[in-house]
Amino acid sequence: MPLHHGVIGLESPPYERSWTSKDTLLYALGVGAGTAELAFTTENSAGLRQRVLPTFAVLVAQAPTGRRLGDFDPAMLVHAEQSFEAHREIPPEGRVRTTSTVTGIHDKGSGALVTSEARAVDAETGEPMVTSRSAVFIRGEGGFGGGRGPRDEWAEPQGPPDHKVTYPTHPDQALLYRLSGDRNPLHSDPAFAARAGFDRPILHGLCTYGVTGRALLHAVAGSDPARLVAMSGRFSRPVLPGESLTVSIWVDGPSVLFRTAKDDGTVVIDRGRATVRPA
Repeated sequence: MPLHHGVIGLESPPYERSWTSKDTLLYALGVGAGTAELAFTTENSAGLRQRVLPTFAVLVAQAPTGRRLGDFDPAMLVHAEQSFEAHREIPPEGRVRTTSTVTGIHDKGSGALVTSEARAVDAETGEPMVTSRSAVFIRGEGGFGGGRGPRDEWAEPQGPPDHKVTYPTHPDQALLYRLSGDRNPLHSDPAFAARAGFDRPILHGLCTYGVTGRALLHAVAGSDPARLVAMSGRFSRPVLPGESLTVSIWVDGPSVLFRTAKDDGTVVIDRGRATVRPA
């Protein structure tokens, strides 16, 4: 059954969600932060106040669309692209009201690319907090004759990167990251992963995104989450829990380009962009 194109442009009802200090600590652990990053992984270390990793902004702005996209096998859906813009630093605990909109359904031939945007505002004041944009790719749902969508003109940087940061992931990382809310069995259930064509469960794309965000935060933003205000990237290949990730970073003033790759050179986040506020 084809996807429901009538949902495009329809704004969802407001969705309210809150988070606590425990949630932001758990998220930091889920994307690999540890004892070297106590400002993000503890709330009571002497001389430190708890801060929040900037990529938690994506979770802050997550909300149901309020519309069904259609009938399809959920094992055929993968996260394709993700971006966020933080309008203020994310606090360790808070409450937001979010509306979301499906912005397009694009025909990629072998599948459909569904894009959406979510806007989260402080539930008390109405102050904008996060704008998040994402895309999912649904295999087998293309070929309906629609447009392919806008082309990204990201150009490969010339010369070596200004920074290269490598972080390991551990074999059980997906089981920890899923406790931040994404319980998709693709990341935990071997039988479900096999239905999707994988030998074993894969790491959440947003976990890889969070690991990449940590590299950017420490390499180009002075470890200050108030300075990493925007980040976008395209998920190009899956990551298996236990594989290491290397983030190559090119800096041009406040504008940053990046790529994330596995040890064998396979690029897993491509066309990366970030914006860093001056110190």
